[in-house]
Amino acid sequence: MILFDLDGTLVDTAHDLAYALNLQRARHGLAELPLDIIRPYASHGSKGLLAVGFDLTADDALFDKMRDEYLAIYDQVLTRKPILFDGISELLTTLEAKDIPWGVVTNKPRRFTQPLMHSIGLLTRAACVISGDDAPQPKPAPDTLLMACKQADIKAEQCWYVGDAERDIQAGKAAGMRTVVALYGYIADTDKPASWGADQSINEPLDLLALVNA
Repeated sequence: MILFDLDGTLVDTAHDLAYALNLQRARHGLAELPLDIIRPYASHGSKGLLAVGFDLTADDALFDKMRDEYLAIYDQVLTRKPILFDGISELLTTLEAKDIPWGVVTNKPRRFTQPLMHSIGLLTRAACVISGDDAPQPKPAPDTLLMACKQADIKAEQCWYVGDAERDIQAGKAAGMRTVVALYGYIADTDKPASWGADQSINEPLDLLALVNA
């Protein structure tokens, strides 16, 4: 089975995440940030987005209030412009033709994961869709990945996990899966994916087929 992270690996959601952040900045009298400034933080959830948008950390007194405000805004725009990365549609069709199941394991809360997957027509095609709040510990803990295996009735050692963040690789390795870094995803200039210890890396989604067929 091939398991994918969602934001930055399967779907380019940066436009909607950034749009919500700029709506929130406007509420607080701040100017709009360019997409290319926000984009590298798009895989890091509200914590990363509030860091770039408001210079907030989880220890700040205002963090919880600002996070709730951001999520409420994002809830209204999350299906505005989600885009499958180039090659993902062909990749999924090819996997299905080869009878290789695929699924999604994301740290995104279920309240956002389900409508997003539905909006891009993938919810019913996936063998499993596991969100960050489906288990007590999200990635980098392996819990959600192991939950995906149980749901699909496939052993972890028979799985590849593909993601664009270090925590994806940490979670995959902890679960006993083979891991792949999606270099086309939301990787910042300060990230060092070569040091994450993944089994493989890919420059575009269709590169994954060569690994599966190897």
